[in-house]
Amino acid sequence: MDHRRGEENGLDGNSYNSDMEAEIINKKNPKEKEEEEEEEEMSVERIFESKEVPSWREQLTVRAFVVSLVVGVLFTFIVMKLNLTTGIIPSLNVSAGLLGFFFTSVWTKFLDNSGLLKQPFTRQENTVIQTCVVAISGIAFSGGFGNYLFGMSEVVAKESEDVQSSQDYKNPAIGWMIGFLFVVSFLGLFSVLPLRKIMIIDFKLTYPSGTATAHLINSFHTPEGARLAKKQVSVLGKFFSFSFLWSFFQWFFAAGDDCGFKAFPTFGLKAQENMFFFDFSTTYVGVGMICPYIVNISLLLGGILSWGIMWPLIETRKGDWYPADLPPKSIKGLQGYKIFIAIAMILGDGLYNFFKVISQTLLGLFYHLRHKDASILLPVEDRSCPTNSSLSYNDKRRTQLFLKDQIPTPLAVGGYIVIAAISTATLPHIFPQLKWYYIAVMYIAAPIMAFCNAYGCGLTDWSLASTYGKLAIFTIGAWAGGAHGGVIAGLAACGVMMNIVSTASDLMQDFKTGYLTLASPRSMFVSQLIGTAMGCVIAPCVFWLFYKAFDDLGQDGSEYPAPYALVYRNMAILGVDGISSLPKNCFLLCCVFFAAAVLVNLVRDAVAKRRARFIPIPMAMAIPFYLGPYFAIDMCVGSLILFIWERMNKAKADAFGPAVASGLICGDGIWTLPSSILALAGVKQPICMKFLSRATNARVGKFLGS
Repeated sequence: MDHRRGEENGLDGNSYNSDMEAEIINKKNPKEKEEEEEEEEMSVERIFESKEVPSWREQLTVRAFVVSLVVGVLFTFIVMKLNLTTGIIPSLNVSAGLLGFFFTSVWTKFLDNSGLLKQPFTRQENTVIQTCVVAISGIAFSGGFGNYLFGMSEVVAKESEDVQSSQDYKNPAIGWMIGFLFVVSFLGLFSVLPLRKIMIIDFKLTYPSGTATAHLINSFHTPEGARLAKKQVSVLGKFFSFSFLWSFFQWFFAAGDDCGFKAFPTFGLKAQENMFFFDFSTTYVGVGMICPYIVNISLLLGGILSWGIMWPLIETRKGDWYPADLPPKSIKGLQGYKIFIAIAMILGDGLYNFFKVISQTLLGLFYHLRHKDASILLPVEDRSCPTNSSLSYNDKRRTQLFLKDQIPTPLAVGGYIVIAAISTATLPHIFPQLKWYYIAVMYIAAPIMAFCNAYGCGLTDWSLASTYGKLAIFTIGAWAGGAHGGVIAGLAACGVMMNIVSTASDLMQDFKTGYLTLASPRSMFVSQLIGTAMGCVIAPCVFWLFYKAFDDLGQDGSEYPAPYALVYRNMAILGVDGISSLPKNCFLLCCVFFAAAVLVNLVRDAVAKRRARFIPIPMAMAIPFYLGPYFAIDMCVGSLILFIWERMNKAKADAFGPAVASGLICGDGIWTLPSSILALAGVKQPICMKFLSRATNARVGKFLGS
């Protein structure tokens, strides 16, 4: 996929050092010289050219993992709190990069003042810390402590829809939780490892959070005297401060659901309980500035198609297609259409691209073997691409180092097979209901699912790990059946799939950060392995503290109700009945949208590139089907800002656009840390602000006056 953030206009980084080049410059008019000076400044890697890139072993320092451990424990508490309350976990990549920089800078400055500093703090080491912290806190999410894993417990079983299933439970215990995570959490890392070049270099996927984090880290470590870097840091700092203060302002005036409303007026067409609105989210505006235009337009089209047309039409069939008295979140009602049609589109798009890559690779291999042509290089082979003279200096430098420290493909494939074999033999001892052949089938399909999630995350910054987990709940639960522990089998299968696809997308997100900061893929992979191992111990221990400290954990109305645990439990109960349990025509619609996703991709590949960029992406369209359209307009606003900026001054938009976007994302992202700490401390917003119509305000005033 073409990346609209190409660096061809002014980002080539030419140095003009030779006498001939100097003579050419002197003959040019002042405007041309000024433009070329700006082009010279805009090459980030030119700025860092004087800095030696440490070897991958030197990037892995003891202090990096000590800092990662401290920040990782802190983040695990925050994620666990959110798991057991709202169930919504924001991206912590930015916060991890910021805190990693802060703690390590304090450490190195102390050692430097003491004369004990032996190794300077580099942006590559900062990236290693960020990767490790995200891996640790990622296990707190994918471990299912607020959904599938806790949904197995007796507490949640007693609150489920099916009375008979209350006898089918498995209570948490720290031993089996740690064992379970260790045998399932590493598979995702190996499943997509051979495809890293395809995702990062060939497809040029953006991974917005990874890109923003890399830009932030580069800004922190910019050498003294770089004019563009200073300007970028200044711009990033201003928008970071604005975003942070704006997020604080929204929190202070109860801009969430605590007061039962949004703090600011919304604009757009109402559709069901959602609205197409611009809610002043700096995160989504920033992400919209990073994502390609077609991705943001696809999100908006998907929101209009689903929440503006389809769901209202399906709701008119209430009482015919599904019972009219069902609760809004029941899978047997409208929620079932939302989840499974989204899954169908995601799978259609992901499977198409997966098999396209595989077929191209096999055809290239066949041609290579037949003609013995050394110039034919496969995207997953352990070698570099031919040098492309049209690439900017940034891209050449980053591609060269990204492909330098290769991770052998046999290692990835062999690692996956070995861990899958161990897991297949071990999991039935933890969950007797989960037969070994269920696990074997999942591990055959898991790489495809991991590719789909990593690909979708690269496009839109959304990891849909829970969506793939729900698919596993229904398929394995229906296979096992209710009489043979299908509920527990489905929930355990959900955990297996969620861990694989979640860690796969996290790894690719971090590879993108490493690509932009010149961190070695080997150091990134080792950091991810160490962070995952830490998380497999830290997350269960933190959950165990919550589990033992609060007797009413998981109960409705308690401080920690774990709402998604009951939701997942009810999905598993529904899943044991198979496709027949879905609402009327739901499976038919799923087939239609799966085929539509494949057809759209075929059309995109058949037409010329200049026309393909106007055809929406099914993967992006599917996300608002399930999550809602609330973020689509925000992201389109980000695209509109960048579009106008590029028309006014494309060179400056290319240079400073990522800094503005990163500042908006980082400010809102880092606010999640103090806001979560305030939530843990039980601090409530002091003011509830509400916008009312004049007539409603008059009635409220009259009521209060009486």
